[in-house]
Amino acid sequence: MARTSDVRLAVFDCDGTLVDGQAAVCNAMEAAFAEAALPAPPRHEVRRIVGLSLPVAIRRLAGDADEETVALAVDAYKRAFFAARSAGQVIEPLYDGIEDLLGDMRSAGWLLGVATGKSDRGLRNCLANHGLLGHFLTLQTADRHPSKPHPSMLEQAMADAMTGPGHTVMIGDTAYDIEMAKAAGARAIGVAWGYHEASELLAAGAESVAATAAELGEMLR
Repeated sequence: MARTSDVRLAVFDCDGTLVDGQAAVCNAMEAAFAEAALPAPPRHEVRRIVGLSLPVAIRRLAGDADEETVALAVDAYKRAFFAARSAGQVIEPLYDGIEDLLGDMRSAGWLLGVATGKSDRGLRNCLANHGLLGHFLTLQTADRHPSKPHPSMLEQAMADAMTGPGHTVMIGDTAYDIEMAKAAGARAIGVAWGYHEASELLAAGAESVAATAAELGEMLR
């Protein structure tokens, strides 16, 4: 077993970092808001909350709606997303270069993890559909943790890998990912192909922002 000092752990966000899941999220959110008799949020606002846990995300989008209505929308979202997945309508393509990047990192000795606002089922289905589930040592989701930017998911990932913040990097596309890393004392690298602007990631504390998966790989060498 590798000594703790030898371990390098890279924890990735999922939606907006590994895969582009925005269409599925926006469709389910519109169905949920319709069922809760709420006006549909603009899609650009929905994209900005991707990464937060579902109740937190809907609370932000629902304005002054009461908690009963928010709870209804949360339940409706889960049912809408599950129905779409069951019907084969959830398309979450990998971003260019991600599969090669993950393979190269494993070959170089990195341990890999995911920290995401998805559910356990949603994350496992997504990774399994791309044949990537076996790449990851640790999977942390909103089912078992507070919403980002709370550091709980990243702290558990480090515990699973038996390493610490000095040997861990969080990679994500939103300020929530970067703020989570900073709260956990880990490094933070942003990616420019997701749902928040590079300037936001840098302002949140990212040490750098990669424009492509190949550039991200160079930053991690």
